[in-house]
Amino acid sequence: MDKRVRNGKTTYLARWRDDAGRQRKKAFDRKVDADRYLKEIEADLLRGQYVDPTDRTTVIEYARVWAAGRVHRPTTARRVAGQIEKHIAGTSLGNRRLAAVLPSEVQAWAAGRAKVLSPTTLRNLVGLLRSIYAAAVLDRLVGRSPVVRVSLPAAHRERIVPLTVREVVLLVSAMPDRNRAMVVTQAGLGLRIGELLGLRRVDIDFDRQTVRVEFQIAPASKVRSEPKTRRSRRTVPLPQVVADALTNHLGKYPAAEDGTLFTTRFGAAYSHNYYGTVIFRTAVRRAGLPSTVTSHDLRHHYASVLLAQGESVVAVAERLGHENANLVLSTYGHLMPDSEARTRKAIDDAWSCAPDVPQDEGHNP
Repeated sequence: MDKRVRNGKTTYLARWRDDAGRQRKKAFDRKVDADRYLKEIEADLLRGQYVDPTDRTTVIEYARVWAAGRVHRPTTARRVAGQIEKHIAGTSLGNRRLAAVLPSEVQAWAAGRAKVLSPTTLRNLVGLLRSIYAAAVLDRLVGRSPVVRVSLPAAHRERIVPLTVREVVLLVSAMPDRNRAMVVTQAGLGLRIGELLGLRRVDIDFDRQTVRVEFQIAPASKVRSEPKTRRSRRTVPLPQVVADALTNHLGKYPAAEDGTLFTTRFGAAYSHNYYGTVIFRTAVRRAGLPSTVTSHDLRHHYASVLLAQGESVVAVAERLGHENANLVLSTYGHLMPDSEARTRKAIDDAWSCAPDVPQDEGHNP
């Protein structure tokens, strides 16, 4: 440590070598502060937790580098990049030095985002920032993450009210003839819209009564890509009502040369926006259904029908292509039929063959 006196003012220079062997220094007005700082630096170096105090990397600079290095599917990469640019770069947090951000600043940032985002979207965004800082800790750009104990508004998920069979039929009738089988197929197989648009003729096995979900068409694309998750690649039972609709559809509108099952009149695959926003939304209005209804409600319809018929939660999760049954329970648990009667019957049946059960005659033991 060096002591310097300039213009009558004494300063103490704490000197050390960083983990790369470079000479570093920092000035303090008091010797005790310089000593304490050096001890902290030495301890961090020994633990392998040294952070360069001169690093000027900003939050947005590191966030972009972090996102570029992630192994994401194209759709996920676009979504993450969009969140970073809109909700980090576009805020005061983005230009802050990565290592200088305080928990209170993260809280203020989250409160600001809460004014423009739903509670669920905000939680996902805070989770993204938490992941970015977790990586920064590993890269030793920060000593600890400031994304801790962030107070967020409660997320109240509205209960799903699934479409009835009658409402789905009304929707089918309101669709252009070329698109009617698409509604029946999505409602009868529980497909995501991308999976519906990506279906090929070869995926339909009328003999074995199965449909293989192998690909999807992602938003802003007309090219097939891998499904959303590993579990999304699945085989789904083909109900007769769907088989009949597909047979009728193929008789009128043969599959495209590449096997695409549902095509425009020009033989091209549908885009998410054109089918979901233009065609589907128009049919919803014609059918007199709530304007909030989207093609995803047909997937909810599928799940609700299976649960109402006593299909297990695990089986429903597999049919929908979910990673586990927890999402099915949290999303559709309120739709499961009342099990009280089944519980009573199970106990009564088990005791039906037992001898008469002694009744209480008022004797104390």
